[in-house]
Amino acid sequence: MYRYDEFDHAFVAERVAQFRDQVERRLSGELSEDAFKPLRLMNGVYLQLHAYMLRIAIPYGTLSSRQMRMLAHVARTYDRGYGHFTTRQNLQFNWPKLSEMPDALSDLASVEMHAIQTSGNCIRNVTADHFAGAAADEVADPRPYAEILRQWSSVHPEFSFLPRKFKIAVTGAERDRAAIQVHDIGLHLKKNDKGEIGFAVYVGGGQGRTPLVAKLIRDFLPEQDLLSYTTAIMRVYNLHGRRDNKYKARIKILVHETGTEELTRQVEAEFDKLRDTELKLPEADVQAISTYFALPALPERAEGWESLARWKKADPDFARWVHQNVQPHKNPDYGMVTISLKPIGGIPGDASDAQMEAVADIAEEYAFDEIRVSHEQNLILPHVALADLEAVYRGLVAAGLQTANAGLITDIIACPGLDYCALANARSIPVAQEISRRFGSAERQAEIGELKIKISGCINACGHHHVGHIGLLGVEKKGAELYQITLGGSGDENTSIGEIIGRGFEPDKVTDAIETIVDTYLGLRLDPSETFLVAYRRVGPQPFKTALYGASSSAAEAA
Repeated sequence: MYRYDEFDHAFVAERVAQFRDQVERRLSGELSEDAFKPLRLMNGVYLQLHAYMLRIAIPYGTLSSRQMRMLAHVARTYDRGYGHFTTRQNLQFNWPKLSEMPDALSDLASVEMHAIQTSGNCIRNVTADHFAGAAADEVADPRPYAEILRQWSSVHPEFSFLPRKFKIAVTGAERDRAAIQVHDIGLHLKKNDKGEIGFAVYVGGGQGRTPLVAKLIRDFLPEQDLLSYTTAIMRVYNLHGRRDNKYKARIKILVHETGTEELTRQVEAEFDKLRDTELKLPEADVQAISTYFALPALPERAEGWESLARWKKADPDFARWVHQNVQPHKNPDYGMVTISLKPIGGIPGDASDAQMEAVADIAEEYAFDEIRVSHEQNLILPHVALADLEAVYRGLVAAGLQTANAGLITDIIACPGLDYCALANARSIPVAQEISRRFGSAERQAEIGELKIKISGCINACGHHHVGHIGLLGVEKKGAELYQITLGGSGDENTSIGEIIGRGFEPDKVTDAIETIVDTYLGLRLDPSETFLVAYRRVGPQPFKTALYGASSSAAEAA
């Protein structure tokens, strides 16, 4: 992973000192909340429903054991002993005292972490495939390019006060595990006919109030032009993005209103002015940064195959965990392990300080000191020898992290919702917990197969409900919480926005509605290999509407 140089260390230290002074002036009354707000937002501090929240940047979701231990320390020392991993591959602390935040940030700076640009109208944390560098289907590791974008965008003088927040994602594999088509800019690494590295460039994706799938504006952008082309996109957006209406300020609205063809023309015109400037990436710089992300030296561990077969035969729970939570590595003697942060009946994405330390210990001993955060709110050990899987599993069992549900119906994405967020209309956490308990049986989950449920407590869509196979949106109606259901969404290489199927459901009825949807799917699928999403795309929404609202779907239209 990337290591700070002298400039990075000095920059982060100066930022902590600056923020400490700002906090002291706020607490003394010298700064009003209105004056303090833009300053705290640029340092990852939100004012939530009950307290301030601090969001820590985890660039492209990559962590070392040392950094994970520091997150555990911050959780224990400055919060209530836990943290919440987010869909932006970051970590949120929900209860820190404002007066102690500079100390927390100083502690984080000692392990090369910060909270800069995790909020505000700037370029946010650049996300990437959580299996980057390890996946068998990878064309190239996207993390060096995410790091280049991070360095370029940090406190960028031209793009620090954009019309709205701006999100970039990069993937380097055939399978899109970074949801690039629902980002402001999505970059898909590929090779041309000459074997040269470049990017397919998508612009204008996003969820929230107006969910839109990004448009492809460049099929192949040469590697060296990454920053000049990104700058061209940002300049067009910064010039024409709506600053008069925050609901129409995202680049997706600009693309929609301008038209893909015209916006592409403007971007290309700006790019022509920039392509031969100092923004052109030198090959030596790309190589220098790429060396930070080299695959660890993975010794041959062929004995793991025999050991793994023996352990699976002896322990059905272990066998189930391997089947569900371990994916093939590009080295056949290794696997990529998903550590589920979705225990049955638990809070999606939460981890205690003790669990963070347990993961750090396991990663240090068995996973080459490398941890990833996925946008699905789980943790990943990207390089684990098959011969070590049993030991890793036992360590996870001891920490309560052995849930074997990656990609299944209980692997639910959920935002904090009305329990924490001042913007939310409804609770997400209790709904996720109830659905998880209802479908918690291992046998039931295996019968259902791959099914992604995503829950947002408001239209801002932090829980990515628009791209859930089943999406739940909490809304407020006549002073009561209601949950609107969407079906058929997906955030992979075949991205789709879920369809609203009808009127919402009360909190005590929403889990029954999910069960009706699941039972309908099980009754209409062609065979057990047909996933929910495939079946839905084959039959459409009507069978599900009928099951939920009766033979007449008119009730379904009364949303």
